[in-house]
Amino acid sequence: MALFDKSSRNSLVPGFLYSSNAFSHLDSSSINHAPSSSPRPHRNNIPMMIPSPAESSIPMFSPAYYAACSAGGVFSCGLTHMAVTPLDLVKCNMQIDPAKYKSIPSGFGVLLKEQGARGFFKGWVPTLLGYSAQGACKFGFYEFFKKYYSDLAGEENAVKYKTFIYLAGSASAEVIADVALCPMEAVKVRVQTQPGYARGLSDGLPKFIKADGVSGLYRGIVPLWGRQIPYTMMKFASFETIVEMIYKYAIPTPKAQCSKSKQLGVSFAAGYVAGVLCAIVSHPADNLVSFLNNAKGATVGDAVKKIGVVGLFTRGLPLRIVMIGTLTGAQWGLYDSFKVFVGLPTTGGAAPPPPTPTN
Repeated sequence: MALFDKSSRNSLVPGFLYSSNAFSHLDSSSINHAPSSSPRPHRNNIPMMIPSPAESSIPMFSPAYYAACSAGGVFSCGLTHMAVTPLDLVKCNMQIDPAKYKSIPSGFGVLLKEQGARGFFKGWVPTLLGYSAQGACKFGFYEFFKKYYSDLAGEENAVKYKTFIYLAGSASAEVIADVALCPMEAVKVRVQTQPGYARGLSDGLPKFIKADGVSGLYRGIVPLWGRQIPYTMMKFASFETIVEMIYKYAIPTPKAQCSKSKQLGVSFAAGYVAGVLCAIVSHPADNLVSFLNNAKGATVGDAVKKIGVVGLFTRGLPLRIVMIGTLTGAQWGLYDSFKVFVGLPTTGGAAPPPPTPTN
């Protein structure tokens, strides 16, 4: 099995960062040093971490493992963001023109009246492409940095300071992910909030570059980092913590003995709660991103003056909580479903106690 791959055994990374304690009852020395003539335990006697369509041939923490996680990120982020394009469209317009888009119902009404039902999916192509690229970097690099920082910390400190590892790993991944997202986000906001600007990406991107230059595609990178880095830190650290708490306090059965459907249900529930927290933390920066990408030459000071400090925290927040909560829950559900499909364990689980010091 991939879980017994040599690279996995030799890593300092605590297994709980990636999987359950399904094999904690097995003595590691007996696994590593058992003579080849010893009979292997019957497959049914080993509690699998999660049932999957086929036993994975992907070694843990190998390039193929990170590639699979990146593919899962494309699948989870690209599709979910595209699916909530109507909510995102109303949210962006409420942030830019609250006098016209006074509430969620009226916002949908205005869009339906002015643009028809097809208008609800305006900007879906840059949304799909941008968030697919972001998802690949976000999830793939998170898994990479989580292992990297765990190796640096050492086994005992990685257990003790696991939350800091989640935060550092997710922040590092998001810095890279936003570089991939920023150009498509800029075009998306312009297409969605300026009536008649463009039909979509094919004509919107050339028009944007002609007016603002290639550098203009990255004008919103700092506010985007300001929005996405806290969002992602909350998204990953709170998810991992909530999953651990669910298996510790809410489900009497150890994760290793839970069915596939139950584990994926935990992923969705933990993801939804994490998404609500993400929406609250990152909302002021989200308002800034929408304002700066819509108003040519505007600065952060202009945005604060126009929207107001209170408005940065509250304008469009209820809709964004609904949108991001659902989005994040779906993303974690899809991401872990993809991992299960390729034979990998779901994310998170109960942490073991720190190793006992030896004299």
